[in-house]
Formats: sequence, C-alpha cells, structure tokens
Amino acid sequence: MREAETKSRKQAKHLRAEMTRAETILWTRLKGRNLHGYRFHRQRPIGPYIVDFACKTRRLVIEVDGATHSTDMEVKHDLRRTAFLEDKGWQVLRVSNLDIYESLNGVLEAIASKLPPPSASPPPPPQAGGERNSKSGELPND
Repeated sequence: MREAETKSRKQAKHLRAEMTRAETILWTRLKGRNLHGYRFHRQRPIGPYIVDFACKTRRLVIEVDGATHSTDMEVKHDLRRTAFLEDKGWQVLRVSNLDIYESLNGVLEAIASKLPPPSASPPPPPQAGGERNSKSGELPND
C-alpha cells in the first residue's frame, strides 16, 4: 500500500473517532441504511481527500461545513476539493452545521432528493424451470 493511502486511512480513522457534533447528529440518521436504504460511509478517503460522508453506489458526497470553511484559503481548498471529486464522477452536497442544528429534516430531504427513492416493491424472484420451446430450448417470448 502506498504511503499516502496509509496516511489517509489512519487520518480517516482518527476523524471517525473525533467527529463534530453536527457530523454525529447527521451520522445517526444516515447509518444503517436509514435513508432510502442507501449505505453511507463516514470519513471516507477519496483520492487525496477525506470526505465527511459518501454513498458509493450513487457517488454522492455530503460535506458538513462549520466555521473552518469561511476564510478565503479554506474556500479555495473546498473549491479544489469539489472540482477533484466532480472530475472523478462524484456529486458533492454541502450543508452547514447550522443547517443540521436548525433543520435536520430539511438536510435529510436535500440528501434524499439526490437519491432515487426505493422501489415500491422488490422485483419478483426469478422463476425456476419454466416452459421451454421444445425445438430451441429457449423460454417462449411474452
């Protein structure tokens, strides 16, 4: 494993243990496939960055921004990070700590709007056997 990957994995593990209050609140609602049945990962390394939350199947990143995202340098870093992630096919949704504290349901609705809703019913199981065309051995067309 490359040194950069080892460092980011160690850093991600540390960040998972030291999540902010806002991240913890949001995580309690995302974990366990609670949102449309999608699995989210927290503090997930993607390239040189560690994102707050990621849904790999939908390539959706949720970034929780607090006061440390307000200086010009931090805003430029966030723009570079977002550009990198989008270039790799990820969609980035940014929410603020304040949004989580004051409107958690609104934040969850914003995230859900980026995810296809679950199907109304699961697809039927494949049928075992079935009638086959005696000449070709294929199933008849509908």
